[in-house]
Amino acid sequence: MAQGFRSISMDEAQALPRWRRPEALLYVMAAAMPIAFSTWQALLNNFVIEAANFTGVQIGWLQSVREVPGFLAIGVILVLMVMREQMLALMSLVLLGAAVAATALFPSFGGLLATTILSSIGFHYFQTVNQSLQLQWIDRERAPRTLGRIVALGSAASLGAYLVLVLTWRRFDLSFETVYAVAGAATAVAAVVCFLLYPQFRSRTPQQARFVLRRRYWLYYALQLASGARRQIFVVFAAFMMVQRFGFHVDQITVLFIINYAANMVLAPVVGRLLGRFGERSLLTFEYAGLLAIFLAYAGIYHFGWGGWVAAGLYVVDQIFFALAFAMTTYFQKICDPEDIAPTAAVSFTINHIAAVFLPVALGYVWIQSPGAVFGLAAGIATVSLGLALLIPRHPAKGNETLFSRLLPAQPAE
Repeated sequence: MAQGFRSISMDEAQALPRWRRPEALLYVMAAAMPIAFSTWQALLNNFVIEAANFTGVQIGWLQSVREVPGFLAIGVILVLMVMREQMLALMSLVLLGAAVAATALFPSFGGLLATTILSSIGFHYFQTVNQSLQLQWIDRERAPRTLGRIVALGSAASLGAYLVLVLTWRRFDLSFETVYAVAGAATAVAAVVCFLLYPQFRSRTPQQARFVLRRRYWLYYALQLASGARRQIFVVFAAFMMVQRFGFHVDQITVLFIINYAANMVLAPVVGRLLGRFGERSLLTFEYAGLLAIFLAYAGIYHFGWGGWVAAGLYVVDQIFFALAFAMTTYFQKICDPEDIAPTAAVSFTINHIAAVFLPVALGYVWIQSPGAVFGLAAGIATVSLGLALLIPRHPAKGNETLFSRLLPAQPAE
């Protein structure tokens, strides 16, 4: 019988071999998801330009549509009324893989909208419940280092996919159809194997299957909102700029991804150790100050006429700074009630994607007039993020969520 139909407690899971414990499943899923998603991302800009003749306006619309499922991630709460988080995570991986596999079969604006929204549902629902499972299955003391390892493993999977793509794309004259089909199928098959090998793990604290929005989490919500807006500008327009303005090919864009993920694979565990030593405020402050400088430099590419390799260098450094972002996750783990983890993961994903629904399409029109202005806006959002990070206390905890918490009178229970 498939192990996915069997349910065991977290205490019982500790008697299993290490490779079948909850933490091992997190590692496997962390490696499975990027195979499809990273391949889709690496080929997207070349595919939409070469096969579908997209402009900045159309890529903006596509990316806005892609973020709608993220905005609706709050719907996960409804799904969890009838399905365990672990099962939802695996089903989401299957949907992501299947949609990516079909992407190149529909090289039109309408076709890409359809496959993109299906893959996005799989990606965003997986990310939502995966973050929740990480916080439930990993002890607070071990969270920074373990999350660092999970990020590193995901980066290693992406790195492997990119290396295969670079080494084979021109040598074997691969088509978009072949690469998308293989990568998507690999992720879907991995999810099915996980269902067959791993039992359903019951968390120690039952999660609330209802909408949760608490005033004392306001800083976490604000950080998520700014993060979503800032990251969306980078994801949509940074690589698109290098293809459209500087003529980068698939293998050249993929080399940048390889450098990014190789750096993250090495640095993520280090970041985890630094996070445990210096705390969330220090790392997030460093991240946002660095991103502010990078986005200003992106804008300078258009103002000063810098070349493509300057843009490429900024892209790599930009991605390295984003590796620090899991400090937000450990910040929330320290301030939350354990039963709030699943519903708040859904709420935070929705908040993170508020700007993502309208920013890409709106900035697609701005891009046509002034690409530098798009990155100037990103620099402004990074400034807001920096200000918010400075409000995190050195030792966040329930009752000490922000620097203002100790100055305010105690709030009644929510």
